[in-house]
Amino acid sequence: QVHLVESGGGLVPSGGSLRLSCTGSGFTFGTGVMYWYRQAPGNARELIASIMESDGYTQYTDSVKGRFAISRDNAKNTVYLQMNNLQPQDTAVYYCNTFRGQEYWGQGTQVTVSS
Repeated sequence: QVHLVESGGGLVPSGGSLRLSCTGSGFTFGTGVMYWYRQAPGNARELIASIMESDGYTQYTDSVKGRFAISRDNAKNTVYLQMNNLQPQDTAVYYCNTFRGQEYWGQGTQVTVSS
């Protein structure tokens, strides 16, 4: 059974940093693309970063480019999201996601940025 578990969220002041982790189990972690999404109150869930399984190619939505970095350690079955220069508009629940025959989501981790 596929499981994704996020951790690392919290409350930080504007300009601060956090590193989120997402550990997967129940599947071959290194063979698929991994994604980070976020959902702010009243907003739709949005894709913010992705990382390919083979060459580690990464993509970001414009609002986080230059501030966030996605990475993965396939030996640890973990994908990371390093978030720097956090702003209040980054406040959201952050989810990791993968597609392995069907879509899988973690439970999410709350990130709150105070102004």
